[in-house]
Amino acid sequence: MAVRVSLFLKGLIVGFCLAAPVGPIAALCVQRTIAKRWISGLVSGLGAAVADAFYGAVAAFGATMISEFLISERAWMQRIGGVILIFMGLRLFLTKPAEEKAAPAGNGKARGLTSDFLSTLFLTLTNPMTFVAFAAVFTTMGIGAVRGHPILTTELVGGVFLGSAIWWLILCGGAHALRHHFDYRKLTTINRGTGIFVIGVGLVYLLLTSRPAPAESSQLVPASPDYPSISMV
Repeated sequence: MAVRVSLFLKGLIVGFCLAAPVGPIAALCVQRTIAKRWISGLVSGLGAAVADAFYGAVAAFGATMISEFLISERAWMQRIGGVILIFMGLRLFLTKPAEEKAAPAGNGKARGLTSDFLSTLFLTLTNPMTFVAFAAVFTTMGIGAVRGHPILTTELVGGVFLGSAIWWLILCGGAHALRHHFDYRKLTTINRGTGIFVIGVGLVYLLLTSRPAPAESSQLVPASPDYPSISMV
């Protein structure tokens, strides 16, 4: 039991720390929380948390075929993400706060939340460097997948998801607490500032030239059953 708890806690810490750096997803969550409502920002963050859990699972289970694909094809995946970020940034820059504040009823709300979730999920998935980060951290911390122990690894991935979700809960909760300080003019400034930032990150993704991955990159997290890494001491 002690090993399982330690695995879960390590996954929680890793998920929280890798989600915390400020980037385009965080900017989108804050903007949606302030311009729309708290649940819109949180659902957007949960989309990123699900993507983090997926990449954490690939790294932890040592799925060689998937990891090799992510490493070898990361350049065009990042460029797709860059194009999407640019379009989202332009939309944010041109959108008036009054339009976003008009809350649709019934199915309209559900569609809005689904769109919030899927947009951040897809954006996070188009950044395979998230997988590289998880693989490197898991290796450094001595966490690896061991065949015959799927429950332990599942708990590790569950910790990653919860850690990431906790960060988005804190971020969106803080943004919501400050929401009443923003009038129409400030909301317009936030929309435009967030749009410019997201466009800038998209341009970096689009124009960044990725270096060829070293031959051993796909072995960041070995899939061997005798990988001695579930010791949580």
